[in-house]
Amino acid sequence: MSGLKLSHLVSGAIAVLLGYTSSVAIIFQAIDVLGLSHAQASSWMLALGLGMGLSTLILTLRYRMPILTAWSTPGAALLVLSLQGVSVSEAIGAFLFCGALLTLTGLSGWFEKLAHLIPEAIGSAMLAGILFRFGLGVFSSMEDNLPLVALMCAVYLAGRRWFARFAIPSVLLAGIVFCALTGAFVTDTVFEFSLAIPVFTLPSFSLSALIGIGVPLYIVTMTSQNMPGVVTMKAAGYALPVSSAITVTGLTTLILAPFGGYAFNLAAITAAICAGAEADENPTTRWKAAMVTGVLYCMVGLMGAAVISLFVIAPKALVVTIAGLALLNTISASLSAALAAPAHRDAALVTFMTTVSGISFMSIGAPVWALLFGALTSLVLTQSRARA
Repeated sequence: MSGLKLSHLVSGAIAVLLGYTSSVAIIFQAIDVLGLSHAQASSWMLALGLGMGLSTLILTLRYRMPILTAWSTPGAALLVLSLQGVSVSEAIGAFLFCGALLTLTGLSGWFEKLAHLIPEAIGSAMLAGILFRFGLGVFSSMEDNLPLVALMCAVYLAGRRWFARFAIPSVLLAGIVFCALTGAFVTDTVFEFSLAIPVFTLPSFSLSALIGIGVPLYIVTMTSQNMPGVVTMKAAGYALPVSSAITVTGLTTLILAPFGGYAFNLAAITAAICAGAEADENPTTRWKAAMVTGVLYCMVGLMGAAVISLFVIAPKALVVTIAGLALLNTISASLSAALAAPAHRDAALVTFMTTVSGISFMSIGAPVWALLFGALTSLVLTQSRARA
């Protein structure tokens, strides 16, 4: 495509790398709990890869925005705990129920109305808190491989000083070359390159599975994934079509659930990579980075579980450092936006610190509590100032 830049390709590749390496192990744990065969496991990875890729492409090309989707990572963690003693067909039935709830949420439009009520300062603070641990990862990974991280940071600083447009691509290249020369890549992985074949599982519906799996899966997907995804796009300056996006992810779940696509949602972390200045200085063309991500997701999905091993041969320090450095600009911009207005500064700080804390009550993650605490702080302080 004309106008495709190196930054689009690199940002798209980093988003895919981060998307898989950060949570694919949890997916495999859920697969093990269900006792799926190799063919069924490959079908799951096919459905998840194609689901993310196709829904990302549909939304990105339709709205010309960097709208990324993802599988529900907290949903996968939930499945690891809740699938014990559940048959595969019952699990698929619960996935379909979750997909129906997601679709109805998008069609009803209530979630979009709620998202519009979030003040910009609080939304930016929550995004900064979500991304903060990735920035910290750059420094904590120094304990694992100091020479690698030091080299990547040095290249990043040099890039920011002399060739800002190519800073992140240069960091990624330097890291790969270093790992190749030092033998840091895990080379004992056996690859079986073949196209994945979808395996259809006929669903069955039981009240216990619908309530015990389907409803919690929907709740954690909406609160821990879709809400941060909306805030990420809003903080990046995009008027996200929330209802349409959630409808697409819900329909994608309904279509692919029988093949292993248990739940899809708006992405936050990977979306921040493609929606930031590192992807493109021009916000109106950053959607091309998301388009690259969608294509790569489809390609990885078609290879099934076999190609996932490509994402686990890289040392953890490489993945963590490149992700953290790629998100530094977004973290900085989010913090600046959160603290810019003195009237909302206290609420923004409460939101930021709650998000960073990682607290979880009643299976609801820190980002949602951060929004609630931040909104409550803003409401109390705004009323007290008005009376004063």
